[in-house]
Amino acid sequence: MIELDVSHKPEGKHALKSGSENYSAENIKVLEGLEAVRTRPGMYIGSTSTEGLHHLVYEIVDNSIDEAMSGYCDCINVLIHLDGSVSVKDNGRGIPVAIHPTEGKSALEVVMTILHAGGKFDDKAFAFSGGLHGVGASVVNALSEWTKVEVRKEGKVYTQSYQRGLPDFDVKMIGETEENGTFTHFKPDATIFKDTRFSFETLQKRLRELAFLNRGIKITLGDEANDQNVEFYFEGGLVSFCEYLNHGKNPLHETPVYISADRKENNILLSQLDCVLHWTDSYQEHIYSYVNNINTIEGGTHLTGLKSALTRIVNQYAEKSGQLKNIKSQLMGEDIREGLTAIIALKIKNPEFQGQTKTKLGNADVRGWVENIITEKLTEYFHENPEVVKKVISKIIDAARARLAAKQARELTRRKSALDFAGLPGKMADCQEKDPQFCELFLVEGDSAGGSAKQARDRKYQAVLPLRGKILNVEKARFDKMLTSQEIKLLIKALGTGIGKEDFDISKIRYHKVVLMTDADVDGAHIRTLILTFFFRHMPQVIEQGYLYIAQPPLFKFKKNKFEKYLKDEGDLLQCLIEAGMSSFEIVDAKGAKLDKTFLEGLFSKVNRYNRLIEIACRKRAKEVVEYLVENTIEQSIFDEKESTELLCQKLLTKVTDEKNDGFTLINGEVIFDREHSKYSIQLSTRINNIPLKFIIDSQYLKSGEIQELKRIKKQLMDVVTAPFNCRYIKEKGQDPSKDEGKSIQNLSELKDLVIEEGRKGSYIQRYKGLGEMNPDQLEQTTMNQEFRTILQVKIGDAIEADRIFSTLMGDEVDPRRAFIQENALNVVNLDI
Repeated sequence: MIELDVSHKPEGKHALKSGSENYSAENIKVLEGLEAVRTRPGMYIGSTSTEGLHHLVYEIVDNSIDEAMSGYCDCINVLIHLDGSVSVKDNGRGIPVAIHPTEGKSALEVVMTILHAGGKFDDKAFAFSGGLHGVGASVVNALSEWTKVEVRKEGKVYTQSYQRGLPDFDVKMIGETEENGTFTHFKPDATIFKDTRFSFETLQKRLRELAFLNRGIKITLGDEANDQNVEFYFEGGLVSFCEYLNHGKNPLHETPVYISADRKENNILLSQLDCVLHWTDSYQEHIYSYVNNINTIEGGTHLTGLKSALTRIVNQYAEKSGQLKNIKSQLMGEDIREGLTAIIALKIKNPEFQGQTKTKLGNADVRGWVENIITEKLTEYFHENPEVVKKVISKIIDAARARLAAKQARELTRRKSALDFAGLPGKMADCQEKDPQFCELFLVEGDSAGGSAKQARDRKYQAVLPLRGKILNVEKARFDKMLTSQEIKLLIKALGTGIGKEDFDISKIRYHKVVLMTDADVDGAHIRTLILTFFFRHMPQVIEQGYLYIAQPPLFKFKKNKFEKYLKDEGDLLQCLIEAGMSSFEIVDAKGAKLDKTFLEGLFSKVNRYNRLIEIACRKRAKEVVEYLVENTIEQSIFDEKESTELLCQKLLTKVTDEKNDGFTLINGEVIFDREHSKYSIQLSTRINNIPLKFIIDSQYLKSGEIQELKRIKKQLMDVVTAPFNCRYIKEKGQDPSKDEGKSIQNLSELKDLVIEEGRKGSYIQRYKGLGEMNPDQLEQTTMNQEFRTILQVKIGDAIEADRIFSTLMGDEVDPRRAFIQENALNVVNLDI
């Protein structure tokens, strides 16, 4: 094999050449319309990965938000449909539909089909906006298999649809209305995107953020496939945002410090500043910055102005109070920001962002203006609230002392080689490979499992570090105390990155795969959570770089005759039993014809999906009620008072209180009237897992994607499920079906049970509770060998929500943790009792 060193450019007549020697005018291609977007989508949405996919939704939602910032929209609805499409509806002014003066076609078609066409290039239609280039809606249209737009404007409803960016027809009026707004419905093009599945959690993060940043706007998000619905409405704006972030923490002052200011020139509004500051007794700082609703994750001039003002003002007050006498050092910015939750949101005309990703503000004049405003307002607040100042500065001085103590501890431990990265922990088994990109470090629970892992590993590139017991919960410990934990010091030493803002260097990490390998029980999950807390709080770069993984040891081992397989979970076990059962006998119908195995597996798959959707639906509603609504024909438009009462009394309550399996589900109900929307519904109450639950049955629920999908699957299975199979099965393949009466199978569910039962016969199923139950060869084959193992990469999808979860579950406050457990009791999937 010949390798070329591309770092040296060939020169002279022997230089390497590529492409044709003929380079003429014919080689210059002009991409018309939206063809450029489909050819190079990454130029417009970053990538065709899941990030680019969700960017399509953000582009449409941001148009609605721009309407809201201009004062014309207060409601935005986003819905993920069953077919994988997404719709966004707002009650803004609606995209203009009149004929464009220069293009000669409707302005709606111009916006949806022509790049760099929009209403944000001047200051007349929008005071502030996040969209600057006029490519949002047209790019979404170009990258979608189909798009439909409805505009409600001036008493009329207009519509136009598109196929991969090309209009199906001219904009036309289809009705009348009293509403205003735009409804955009699109389905991403599967030929462009690698994966077209939208993530509810990813969209939820951005929409919640937008609701906080734009006070008084209601944003809803729904997912028809999983029956998920959330609504975001925050009258308090950034103050509500700050309170949300500090959930589970103990604040030092009751209400956050709120700062607001405008900057005008010749009576023209140039910029608006909103800032919230709230100190807590936690040990982490959380500062979020935004410009025109864009999260400037790299900061910029507005964030620099805020930090400079904070450092100067706090130092001035600390010196005046005489609290710096025993420190012999000025307070550093990191001391002042310990335990601080801060949000700064700037709205500005003509923002200048550094980089194409709009993550850092570059407007030079912003820093001085923000610094002056924060200095002035914070000085006033400190002057008027001396008790708050005393608590805050006392906390800051403690942070400074801890910083100095941690510095001394690091210097001392370096001299004692406790954090000498040239050496490694004694009980650690290192690998032979020295290139980090090929090296793996397994963090194993306990010395026993660690011993098995050391025997199971590949010594060339796999290292093993056993961790004894549960490591320190760093959520409750300051940095200097954390450095006294022996297990954490061993972990830091093994990784080689150092620790702390001054010493940490991700480029020095010794392993590009750090794998958490703990038991599949409650204690193992707790240990895993403690380690995740450490990485999230003190080494987030390890997660961001994609170096942190979680091992997936199998839960079951299935063995039948000579066949042997390790299975991840209950679902894999069920599928394995079905396959084993199907291979051990044949099924024939009443006429003696053999039923196709693939056909039956397809039916079983539909039954499994039906059962999964029923399980999801029944986390929030009584199972008997959901099944009755699916199995019976009920008009979607019912629910006047008479029909509601009849359905409640004669159908629902009578049906669901019948005794079943020596017990019954007690359900109470009443017909209620919603005066605001002038409609009736049925409210039912019951208990699920002994937890009281109330739920509503109305026309909207009957039309929901959840019920419609269940009905659709049920309809597909009806012919097979309701009619008896009258099947006979033959245990000895090749035996004449006419000579074996076999067994009558009444329906598909009974057939599935028979197949699973047959799969279990003669099989051996072992359930592993912990790593210690595996022999080294089993551990190697299932969990450590790259060829056979499955490992999960840890990612930070929603940093804000992750921070809240760690604070709630790992922090000092008990009440938020109790509330979290109660709220999520019905959503538990894996429960170890």
